[in-house]
Amino acid sequence: MIQSVQRAAQILAVLGSGTPRLGVTEIADRVGLAKPTVHGLLRTLEAHELVAQDPDTGKYSLGPGVLQLGNAYLDGSDLRVRSLRWAESLAQRAGEAVWVATLSGSRVIVLHHVFRPDNTVQILEVGAAIPWHACALGHAIVAVLPEAQRARALAAELAPLTGRTKTTRSALTRALAQVRQRGYAVEDQEATVGDAGIAAPILARDGVVAGAIGVVGAADRLLNQRSMEELVRAVQEAARAISRDLGAGRGGVALSALS
Repeated sequence: MIQSVQRAAQILAVLGSGTPRLGVTEIADRVGLAKPTVHGLLRTLEAHELVAQDPDTGKYSLGPGVLQLGNAYLDGSDLRVRSLRWAESLAQRAGEAVWVATLSGSRVIVLHHVFRPDNTVQILEVGAAIPWHACALGHAIVAVLPEAQRARALAAELAPLTGRTKTTRSALTRALAQVRQRGYAVEDQEATVGDAGIAAPILARDGVVAGAIGVVGAADRLLNQRSMEELVRAVQEAARAISRDLGAGRGGVALSALS
């Protein structure tokens, strides 16, 4: 591992952790490096527009180059490309917002977002990072990971986002077993009070989990007994369609996780 690259990556991670702007001293403290070292790395990153310095405060934030890299990643994501039409179709059928996400470390990253098809004001959530244990998308993905990877996900420190968030290993183990049994995940106000989600895993070739697709919206709408059954059916059908497009089911690998 190249030390300078690792240190630069740590700085970018700190700047992307949620604090709008940070000074050199704050960044140095968070990454555990000397201020001159951090300053030199920041100057290099700034030259490539990966960080930007506020001329008034002297503090640093992520630069426009990061956005360009992010857009390039989205454009090159086979999962996102393959899911576009199916996500749009699901949103129209369900009458709800649809997210497609993949797992990155301990969080799911929203790769594609189709707005709920009505006139309400909505915020685009592409790029949003949500702790896997607090959302249906995360449960859908982690539930079908190989056992060793699932164990690592469960062993991490899992903080609550609301009073309903499952954080204990036992509770999450039961929830993931239920996802594997029925083929979909349900989240009831575990990430945001008032919101819920229904998601199913998306598989790629050889049965490897690529991500998940799900509907998100008000809990009283999504989890209403009269509508939930149809929403589950629609989400699972979309997940199966995307999985087939990604090559799942070929070479004798069944889509058993999506049934």
